[in-house]
Amino acid sequence: MGTDQSTNRRLSKVERVIETYDLDGFGEQLADRWTAPEDSDSLRDLADLMNEKVLDAALRKAGEDVLEGEVENLYTLLTGDETTEGMRVQAKNTLQSRGVDVDQLLSDFVSHQAVYTYLTDIRGVSKDSSSGNRIDNVIESIQRLRGRLVAVIEQSLSSLRNTSKLRLGDFDVLVDTQVYCRDCGTQYEVIELLRRGGCDCDESASN
Repeated sequence: MGTDQSTNRRLSKVERVIETYDLDGFGEQLADRWTAPEDSDSLRDLADLMNEKVLDAALRKAGEDVLEGEVENLYTLLTGDETTEGMRVQAKNTLQSRGVDVDQLLSDFVSHQAVYTYLTDIRGVSKDSSSGNRIDNVIESIQRLRGRLVAVIEQSLSSLRNTSKLRLGDFDVLVDTQVYCRDCGTQYEVIELLRRGGCDCDESASN
């Protein structure tokens, strides 16, 4: 375990990972993004961002060239809720073949709680729970989840097609999430519902 030589304090996990992977200045970036007056990132978003930085650094330390979008895709395959076990194993094998210690990498991934502890206890920053637009934050989170789901589906379909297990031409993956209100009987795409401020319940009640 590393220590802060100036205080003889044991480093937090986030500090240790920043030091191990030479992520100079990233701690300040985490604080800035969390406390931004508008469009601030959630703790989970920040943990994902840091873990992607760690994955990128691990590949580069192994002497690997990193293609655009490759880190995000690999991270999704390693941690995504929609990732099958077979896809996860395949991603781990890919990283191992490229010289990455996968067990150590996964051990160095941080949780949103570790990020929170680092920001509040180590950097001494706080976030007013009323700051920012919560609806915008929810929309951003949904869009990120959709992007990851699309990436996983595209990877799976392409893999099956390339091994002749699926007949499929040039394709696009579309993700459409509908919310149905049983009270007023209306149905809206989830982001449309958020942006319009709700369903038709109040309108129905006033008629």
